[in-house]
Amino acid sequence: MSISTQPLPGTTIDPLYPESDGKPMGETGFHVAATLHLYAVLGSFFRDRHDVFVGCDMFVYYERGNPAACKGPDVFVAIGVAGNHQRRVFRLWEEAVGPTVIIEVTSSSTFDEDDLVKPLVYAKLGVREYFMFDPDAEELNPPLKGQRLRNGAYELMRPDAEGRLISHELGLLLEADGPLLRAIDARTGERLMNVDEYADATNELRKRLDETQRQVDDARQQVDEARRQTEAERRRVAALEAELARLRGSNPA
Repeated sequence: MSISTQPLPGTTIDPLYPESDGKPMGETGFHVAATLHLYAVLGSFFRDRHDVFVGCDMFVYYERGNPAACKGPDVFVAIGVAGNHQRRVFRLWEEAVGPTVIIEVTSSSTFDEDDLVKPLVYAKLGVREYFMFDPDAEELNPPLKGQRLRNGAYELMRPDAEGRLISHELGLLLEADGPLLRAIDARTGERLMNVDEYADATNELRKRLDETQRQVDDARQQVDEARRQTEAERRRVAALEAELARLRGSNPA
């Protein structure tokens, strides 16, 4: 059996396709936090799927030989890739598939491109679902907008009764929660947590377990004390009965 010596997709360095443009990832801490939160929870959700890659602020090149044909989505999920290994860039001709879902954390300075330019490009690339999230709620009201590809063009998604949008491709419900975009498992209803939130939840659960254990210990002590009191009362009654029997025996009628 022959072993392939081909490098893994996205791992080679090619100066024609730069890995960075030197620009910062986000304009404010809210944008950075929203982007990193999404990247963290989606990466954790798909960690066991070797055919799914989650990218963050990574260049996606979609025309070989044309480095200008490039976009840098804030967060994207590509389903059907050959491995979930880390990549330097995402070149479609190496991957054989493009992003399946893209989420842009938009702002006043990027809104026009996010809302007008990128949808045209993403539709041509076959991106099945495209979401925009505005953590400041300045350009979008409501702050979450979703579009689904149909017949080569995007159609707006309709939110459910709670204002959430469902991603059929990811199997997740997306919900604006202040400056963060929350992801909820559509099957279980469980909200996905990042590392810090998971640690906080674990600590809270540990505190509850410790408190429950203290209550159990207190109840056990109360039961033991009640048992001791019952045993002492039983011995006292036995002693009284014995004394009564003795007195009856020493004073026959």
